[in-house]
Amino acid sequence: MYKLIENHITQNLPFLKESKTLIAISGGVDSVVLAYLSHKLNLNIALAHCNFNLRGKESDADEDFVFKLAEELNLEVFVEHFDTEKYAKESKQSIQMAARELRYNWFDELAKQLQFDYILTGHHADDNLETFLINLTRGTGLEGLTGIPEVNNKFVRPLLPFSREQIETFAKDNVISWRNDSSNASTKYLRNKLRHDVIPILKEINPNLLQSFQNTLNNLSDTADIIEESTATVLKQAIETKDSESIAYKISEFKKLKNPKAYLFEAFKTYGFTEWDDVANLLDAQSGKQVFSRTHRLIKDRSHFLLSKIPPEIIEGDIKQDVSILENDDKVEIPLGTLFLEEVEAVLDKSPNTIYVDKELLKYPLILRKKTEGDIFYPLGMKGKKKLSKYFKDEKLSLLDKENTWLLCSGDAIVWVVNRRADNRYRVTEKTKNILKIKLD
Repeated sequence: MYKLIENHITQNLPFLKESKTLIAISGGVDSVVLAYLSHKLNLNIALAHCNFNLRGKESDADEDFVFKLAEELNLEVFVEHFDTEKYAKESKQSIQMAARELRYNWFDELAKQLQFDYILTGHHADDNLETFLINLTRGTGLEGLTGIPEVNNKFVRPLLPFSREQIETFAKDNVISWRNDSSNASTKYLRNKLRHDVIPILKEINPNLLQSFQNTLNNLSDTADIIEESTATVLKQAIETKDSESIAYKISEFKKLKNPKAYLFEAFKTYGFTEWDDVANLLDAQSGKQVFSRTHRLIKDRSHFLLSKIPPEIIEGDIKQDVSILENDDKVEIPLGTLFLEEVEAVLDKSPNTIYVDKELLKYPLILRKKTEGDIFYPLGMKGKKKLSKYFKDEKLSLLDKENTWLLCSGDAIVWVVNRRADNRYRVTEKTKNILKIKLD
């Protein structure tokens, strides 16, 4: 196996030879063999071990074993203790998911602090098969069936082409000891149930199961590349505008496709959506219909989909975030930026982010608020009043634009549709004695 792993790294992972790497080591056979092989290949390595404090003395014994291994190989070792049960309860996760999150977050932090180029884990071909079957039983897209990536950002899995049997045989042949995690014997966890009850039957049916599985992964990976290219082509035509706040997609580009639901899945899967029938139904829904994930929302806005992050005020259930502005205030921090107020002698700057008003007509405190039902104002340069909703429609504002528009008000009256239109009632005239300049930066 030594020659096989040496050839594999030389051909497929040559960057490891010139890198400073951290090995995630549990004490189990896979990570221990990875440490021995990496050491024998003269890679620049250190060890990192997590004590999750889940198995009492057994967890402490694993830690002691890793310390002895580091001493034997003359390697630097880092150990971190976690209160995993507490973290799982606070984050409302399973113990396994909590441990995974704690582990990867710490590895990533350690790599950044100590400038490790890569983090090596001992995942192997059997792990890959188990992950595939877990995703299959839970339901997944093609991405969930393409296996564990060998290289994923800083994380590298050099043993992925090798089976658990090959790794254990190498350990026994080279008289390498390791620790057995007693929890791996329990079939109450799905992964262990597949490992002990399902996969042995599959291997009995097909003794070359792992090789057949690898061939399947290769085929699925090739198919995923085709889908990615096709989706990129569609999105190039569909995306009309994109900024830091939102992305606008032309619905017509999805509706012309033979299977729009599949492309919607590929386009929006990374934003946490799960109700794909609801997403597909947006194609023919009324304007204003929305679908939410935990972090984003997709809005049907006439002929477009608008994708944006969920505003904090919706998450927190605090839609009203009015800001009061006192008469003596000359600078006020607001959600849009900083509002500057000063008395001036004349009207000079006429940029969209600046208005001039007759200060004596204002009632303090001024209020900065979002729109409410029935709002009206008197647009500067026009005669008469106009419903704010009609003004928004005439200006062809999207639903997101409407939501993100703020109103500067004097009492119940609108003084300024901020950054869009001032109100005619507060304009500066020949009779104005005190001119107030209001500017948003």
